[in-house]
Amino acid sequence: MLSRKKLVLSVVTVLVFLAIIQIYFYFEDDLQHSNNTKAQAASKYDPLKIALESVGEINNKEAVIPSQCYTKTAGVANPCWTCHTTSVHPNYQEDFELQEEYSFSDFGLTNNWTNLFVDRTKEINKISDKQVYKYIRTDNYTPLKQAIESIEDYPWWVPDLDFNQGFDEEGLANDGSWWRAIRYKPFLGTFWPTNGNTDDVMIRLPKEFYTDEDGRESREIYKINLAILEATITCEPEIPDEECERYVGPIDETLAGMDLNQDGVMSQEINTIIGIPESYVGAAINANIKRYVYPEGVEFLHSVRYVDPDSPNLLSKRMKELRYSRKVRWLDNWALLYAYENESNNKDNGVLPIFSGSPIVGLQNDFGWQLQGFIEDKKGRLRLQTHEEHYFCMGCHSTIGATVDQTFALARKVPGPEGWQHQDLRGIKDVPQVGHQDPEILTYFKRVKGGDEFRANTEIIDKFFIDGQVDVEKVKSAAPGGEQDITFLLAPSRERAVLLNKAYMALVKDQSFELGRDTVISPPDNVHESITNGSTDLADSGQVYYDGNIWLDWDWSEPEVLGFNE
Repeated sequence: MLSRKKLVLSVVTVLVFLAIIQIYFYFEDDLQHSNNTKAQAASKYDPLKIALESVGEINNKEAVIPSQCYTKTAGVANPCWTCHTTSVHPNYQEDFELQEEYSFSDFGLTNNWTNLFVDRTKEINKISDKQVYKYIRTDNYTPLKQAIESIEDYPWWVPDLDFNQGFDEEGLANDGSWWRAIRYKPFLGTFWPTNGNTDDVMIRLPKEFYTDEDGRESREIYKINLAILEATITCEPEIPDEECERYVGPIDETLAGMDLNQDGVMSQEINTIIGIPESYVGAAINANIKRYVYPEGVEFLHSVRYVDPDSPNLLSKRMKELRYSRKVRWLDNWALLYAYENESNNKDNGVLPIFSGSPIVGLQNDFGWQLQGFIEDKKGRLRLQTHEEHYFCMGCHSTIGATVDQTFALARKVPGPEGWQHQDLRGIKDVPQVGHQDPEILTYFKRVKGGDEFRANTEIIDKFFIDGQVDVEKVKSAAPGGEQDITFLLAPSRERAVLLNKAYMALVKDQSFELGRDTVISPPDNVHESITNGSTDLADSGQVYYDGNIWLDWDWSEPEVLGFNE
């Protein structure tokens, strides 16, 4: 029999042993929990991770040159006129000569958009139609919004528009964020649904623009200021300031305290602004106002999407890209002139483009705009673009002759309240650019000899061309007076829409956006792999145009006697 002392010792030993075992399993569980937490953290959706790892890494130093600039014109097909044209003050980028001559830097002579030459037929064929519809109808914006909202002290724009709540009858966001949707005629070529992209644009002015002089938020003041901005951006170039006239829809000029329609009477409801007003109204009365220049603090939100053939406006739920820009500096005439001269001198001296900023806060150009973009990751979630991917956005929004203060959409807005709606091409007619005789899309088809920059859209060619010539009457059926609208010209067939979606889905899986993000079903033929500077041969064939611009003649009607054909 054990002595009392030995018995106590044995009991204590057992208890200590059990305690050690308990502690072991406690820490084992804790260690396992820690490892699981780390594993979850590693797999957690982090929209910033890839971008942060890319800071300073820029292999394509001319990523500002879009792939379309490497088009083979063959001396007869000219898509260049849409961007490179006779500019309008205060845009000093007079760059129509780029239609006549290739003028690339030594680095840019090689086409670095090599995805154009990759055949993804096998990858495309592996994707079923059912997969496409499920994919493009899945929301990837809301997860991005939630992810960035959870990041403490995020230094730049936090997605604050709730697309699920939509927009009211006047285009204002139902979530109270003061974003307003713009309905506009899409810019030529790449952003046509028939070429694989749909998109929408929203605008927001700073708080003082929706605040009255007593500091109260005011929807009506906001509508007036947006109408004034619309008038300053959309006035036709040849018209003097005092003669500008824009149909803006109902606004209350008694609240504005200005006779905005110049009729000598202050009315509670007017529909037209005549002349460029001397100022904005309400708390924004001291904000800078200038024709073709946005006020400091204006924001744009631009989503690029897949083509959903069953969506009335063709926009998919899923976003390919989400682009945000803000005007952080307002430049006067001298500053603008200096910025354009500096850009020109840098190009002449072979200085490659450099932009301040980083992916985390976006890149800033010399004209006061700060731009940031998100793009799909391999799983289809939106992620912040890498440093180099951001360069892609800067080319078209810095120095080309066609833009209005480095932007495209508002200058092409449908006039009046019909233009303050979420993007929808239905009902929009093919009106001409200002100063043109023919409707814009008809003009594009004629000059480009196809429906896209690379002349690779065979569906457009088969539908609207006969023996290489445009079927003018068929295309004009979408112009004012015709029975169609621009969806007749720009909406792809269901088969083509699905195929285009598959092609881009394959690119998303590849995650090689630094090599190009064009939606191409198969490698296009009319693309240079490299360039030799010199003549494009377009001048010799009489295919250079000096009349390209961004403004539209919404009042155009078919003339009784046709002018000269091009």
